[in-house]
This record gives sequence, C-alpha cells and structure tokens, in this order.
Amino acid sequence: MPPSLAATPLPITPSHRPDPTSSSSSSSVQLLRSLARSRRAHLAHRALLLFRSLHSSPSPPPPHFSLPAALSAASFLAALPEGRQLHALTVKLNLSPAHTVVANSLLHLYASCGLPDAALALFRHIPAKSLVSWNTAIDALVSNGDHVGALELFREMQRDAAGLAPDAYTVQSVIGACAGAGALSLGVYAHALLLRELGGHGHGHGQAVSRDVLINNSLVDLYGKCGAAELARQVFDRMPDRDITSWNVMILTLANHGRVRESLDLFDRMTRLENVVPNAITFVAVLSACNHGGMVEEGRRYFEIMVSEYGIRPRIEHYGCMVDILARAGFIQEALDVVSGMNCRPDAIIWRSLLDACCKQNAGSELSEAMAKMALDVPDDAVSGVYVLLSRVYASAQRWNDVGMVRRLMSEEGLKKEPGFSSIEMDGLVHQFVAGDTSHPLSEEIYMKLDEIEERLASSGYKPDLSEARMVAGMDHTKGAALRLHSERLAISFGLLKARAGAPIRILKNLRVCKDCHTISKLVSELYGVEIIVRDRIRFHHFKDGVCSCKDYW
Repeated sequence: MPPSLAATPLPITPSHRPDPTSSSSSSSVQLLRSLARSRRAHLAHRALLLFRSLHSSPSPPPPHFSLPAALSAASFLAALPEGRQLHALTVKLNLSPAHTVVANSLLHLYASCGLPDAALALFRHIPAKSLVSWNTAIDALVSNGDHVGALELFREMQRDAAGLAPDAYTVQSVIGACAGAGALSLGVYAHALLLRELGGHGHGHGQAVSRDVLINNSLVDLYGKCGAAELARQVFDRMPDRDITSWNVMILTLANHGRVRESLDLFDRMTRLENVVPNAITFVAVLSACNHGGMVEEGRRYFEIMVSEYGIRPRIEHYGCMVDILARAGFIQEALDVVSGMNCRPDAIIWRSLLDACCKQNAGSELSEAMAKMALDVPDDAVSGVYVLLSRVYASAQRWNDVGMVRRLMSEEGLKKEPGFSSIEMDGLVHQFVAGDTSHPLSEEIYMKLDEIEERLASSGYKPDLSEARMVAGMDHTKGAALRLHSERLAISFGLLKARAGAPIRILKNLRVCKDCHTISKLVSELYGVEIIVRDRIRFHHFKDGVCSCKDYW
C-alpha cells in the first residue's frame, strides 16, 4: 500500500501565493512529474511523498501544476484514500471541477480505482469539457464493463460537444465498447473513423492503420466479438505484420464461432509454417476450440504438447478447459483426476463446470452435492449460480424438499439468480431487454410479434422444454409462460420487426442460452428464413436453416 497522507494534512490554502517562476519550484514539479510518469510502484509512492513534502514547505509550488502529477501517481497505484484527500484539496482550492486539467486527472483517478459512477458524476460538473475529459469518461465506462453506457456517452459527445472531433484515443475506446456490447454497425463506423483519424488525408491514406499491429488486433477482436468472423478473418489475413496476440485472437475467434477445425488448422499454420512460438494464451485458445467441438482426444494431445514440447506450465485456465472438455463428454472421473493433479488450487469455475456436467450427465445427487460444496468453499461472486445448479439436480431427482431448502438458503443469504438480459443493435442504437420487459417504446408491437412466433412454432409441432425452468414455482404452464418471456425471445421479436430484409439478427446474451431458447432460435431461423447470431456467455451460436453452428453441443 502507498504511504498514507492522512497523518500529515496538506496545509495548502488559497492564501498561498508561491512564485511560479521560481527555479526550485519548477525543478521540484519536474521531479514530481518524472516520478509520477515512471509507471513503477515505488517511484509513484515517492511522488506522493514528495507532493506531501512540497506542500508542507513554506513555498509550495502552484497546485494546478503539481496536483495533476500527484493524482497521476495515485491513479497508477489505485490509491483511493490518498486520491480522495487530493480531491478534497482541489475543492478547497477551487480547482475542481473548474480547472479542466485537474478535473481530468480526478476522472482518471476514479476510473483507475474502479469507480465509474464517481468519475461520471465529476465529469457532468466540468464546465469546460475538453476532448481529454470525454475520452477519460468514455474509457472509464469501458474499463469497468459498462459498454452500452460508453456508447451512449460517445453519442452524446458527437451531439453536444461542438467542435470536438474524436481522436484515435476516443475511437480505440469506442472499439472496445463496441466489442463488449456486440455493436457491429457502430464498430464499422469506429473503424472508418480510425482510418480517417490515423490514415491522414494525403499520400498513403490508411497505411498507418493497416500497418499498426495493435490497432489491427483490436479490430480482429471487435469483429470477432460482434459475430462477424468473416470480417475478423479479412482483417487478420490482410495484416502485413502480426504478433503472437494477432494469432491468439484469431484462433480464439474461430473457436468461439464454432469453426473449430479452422481454429486448429490456423494453430498448425502458425507453428509449422510461420514458425511462431505459441504462449500460454495460445493454448487457452486451442483448448477452448477443442472444448467447443467436443474434441476430447485432441484436447488431451494439445495439453500434452503444451507441457512436453513447449515447456509451458499449466495455469488455472488450461486446467479449467481440460476439466470442462472431459466432464462435458462424460469423463467425470478423469476430470476429477485432472483436478487432483493440479499445481494450483481449483477455483470456483472448475467446480461449477464439474457440477454442471454432473447435472447434465445425471451423475447423481451425491456427487453433485460434493461438487457444490467445493464450489461454495471457494470465495467467488457467483455463488447464486451454484445454488441454481444444485436446485436443478434436486429437481431432477424429485427431491422437492431439498429444492425448497436451496431456495430458502438463497433467500436467507440475500442471493438472487443473476438477472439475464439480451441486447441487440439496430441502426447504431443498442436495445437491451430483460425477461418480461415492457419498458421498450415498441413493447406492444414486440409482444404481438412474439404471439405470431408462438403460433407458428405451435403449428410446426414445437413443444417447450421445461427442464431449465425448475426454479420457477407453479405448474408447467406457468413455467412455459416464464420461458416465453426470456430476454432473447424479446430481442428476436424486435429483430424480426426492425431488421432489414436478409440482414442477420445479432444478439448478445449475458448468460448461457437455455435449451428451449436454443430450440426456438433454430426453428425461427427456418420458419422466417433469417440468420440469428447469438453471443452468450460461453460462445457464439449461428442459427440458420434450422441448425446451429454449435451442433447442439454447448
């Protein structure tokens, strides 16, 4: 932890009027800035100590010169208590939010400390917002996972920030937000902005972008996460220079889209033809491909060569992939053997993978209970998911008293099943739905379309699969009604209403797609002649002509 400033209050008041031209003051500020820019923890600590020392002296440097450097050091260290002291000082000196440079430094501090709401609240009060203000606020939202909020703020910037054109930093943040939100058309727009911003307007237009490896890697990631694997491959194939990250992103993109054979072929090309040495992240991507394809033998082989040929020590991510590959294919005992031989402590994700496999393989409630106990013994934020899986195990065994016990435990501990949502981008706007949502302006039309879909599904012989509606109380018709209101169905209805003819419907789902929604997505793609691309927590599903790219293995 950085040294606390609390023991020595910062004795600066507006009455201090140091001479800004003083050579000693100037050199002290330069040293402070150098320490803050070092990007080394011990030097950032020294910057904070130096700031305290300088402003305890009889002739402190001008605070609007020294405070940004001190805030930069606090941001690097994520030193929130010290940062709040500095914020209080800026208010005392009437520098925040009035002084834009100081306010921007505060924005960066709160973003670095994982407090996007505090950053956004401060941003709203800056009277003269600079491009840096907008960029920092947008990036604060992206860095903390609020991708939709970041895109809304970018739109606000375009609408309200007259005379401020986005620069490369803005566009890089927007590309990250588009990737996170699955917003393809906005991502294409950001790509065009990037070409304009970095490509120049004269000779060699666009060459700066086309040759920049980091930018191209972010574009491959963008198109991959927006469900446009072909566009991702085009960017990758046209890259004149690639680094290991380029290969890793492309291999993982193909794997996540169910193009498993292409993913593994690309790995072979990388290692055999291009002589690129894979790293630990490469093998996470390769093992993910094996997992998505249910390729047990290949998974075993790649795990072996990772260790024997490349000398890579397995990490928790590699073990997690192997456990999932084996357990989902029914090799639960072998998966347990892998866990017992790990060189690190299993995390909750591994135990939940085993619990999920036990549930799907009907491995028995005794083994499932053991897996649930192990998952609950590991500190984790997703405890509710373990209870939901265990409830399904008990329900499958018709142990209804135990189902009730799980519900009571969840209620007593204040736990709720993670709420699901689905988002869909249309004409540059991201529309988000939750189960049973009626907040959308077109809700009436959406539900009318949903009724039409239900009628066509019933006519085709569709029967709802209630196996994953176990946590819903009541009779089967109540469970069926709950399934009907799942968020992705509302997103599909909206997509059928608004999408251009022939255009795919692209949906992002924060949870894993349930069996019944997977089935109806296949049927809708056939009945309406439309391609539906769903990105769930695990992978992409490309529904077309009544089949899914995952081959019903997810």
